[in-house]
Amino acid sequence: MSFLKNAWYVAAWGREVPTEKLLPRILLGEPVVFFRDEKGAVAGIEDRCPHRFAPLHEGTLEGGQVRCRYHGLEFNGAGACVRNPHGNGAIPSAARVKSYRVVEKDLIVWVWMSDESAADESLIPDFSFLTSVPDTARNTGYLPTAANYQLLADNIMDLSHVDYLHPTTLGGGAMTRSRPEVTESGTQVRIKWTVKDDVVPPSFAHHMPDPNAKADQTTQVVWYPPGYMNLSTSVEVADGQDICTNNLHLMTPETEERTHYFFANTRNFVQEDGEFNRMLDTILINVFSEEDKPMVEAQQRNMGTSDLFSLRPVLLACDGGAVRARRTLETLIANEQAMRAQP
Repeated sequence: MSFLKNAWYVAAWGREVPTEKLLPRILLGEPVVFFRDEKGAVAGIEDRCPHRFAPLHEGTLEGGQVRCRYHGLEFNGAGACVRNPHGNGAIPSAARVKSYRVVEKDLIVWVWMSDESAADESLIPDFSFLTSVPDTARNTGYLPTAANYQLLADNIMDLSHVDYLHPTTLGGGAMTRSRPEVTESGTQVRIKWTVKDDVVPPSFAHHMPDPNAKADQTTQVVWYPPGYMNLSTSVEVADGQDICTNNLHLMTPETEERTHYFFANTRNFVQEDGEFNRMLDTILINVFSEEDKPMVEAQQRNMGTSDLFSLRPVLLACDGGAVRARRTLETLIANEQAMRAQP
């Protein structure tokens, strides 16, 4: 499997790892179980007991340690076996499992999938805007998807699809009529759509003084390798006043053809209305699960491969950002593999 290993990946939302419960996830083809230690910090270890290879997540979490359900061996967050209930209790030197560097930041549980000593927390993007708004102005979700993670990234990097796939919520035609501006900064790819005096997407029009009025709009996506995107949209409602949303789309590969898709939405309007927030939660989940997810999964089935470029796709003006992101990731993976191959 060709994944970028020396990178931070989103493993879960913090709320998905409650105290005294185990959360299993397959990440980049590796089984990992997440849990909170006695101090409440999230830990991640290989989800496979070294004795008879039973899944550790089938066991129990007691005192911040994972007990294998099969024979009772216990493991701590560093992957070391700390209790052997058999015989004289001696712990075999090989009784340990791989541990992963885990950081909980901005409501997100991040995991470093390669050598822990190379993990650099400064490489984790600043998504503190998630915690800068009231709980009633934030939506977060998780959607496992049967498609390669780069197809899901393409879906966000090319937002012209909203005019066709989401015509009654996010579309309206303006994105297709505009030409995106694509720039690169280091390993980040930025794509920006600027729309002047045009129709407003229905999801924004409802919150404008005149829902039928045209307005200036700016939408921007910043892609970070290996697969997280910060999407922001601003619509002018009056001189110097905009209604804005700031969103995250975070893709972590489960396998070559399955993805853990995490998403978040924040806004600067209707921020204190819990009922509106719950309604928006339902709308967002429905848009992703009933429109984006089926389409991208159908793409994956129709392609029959995770290598898009091997099929020689026709490229349009709207594809610039997605293609640059793919090429950047290709280069990073190739460089990493070359380094690993060195004696």
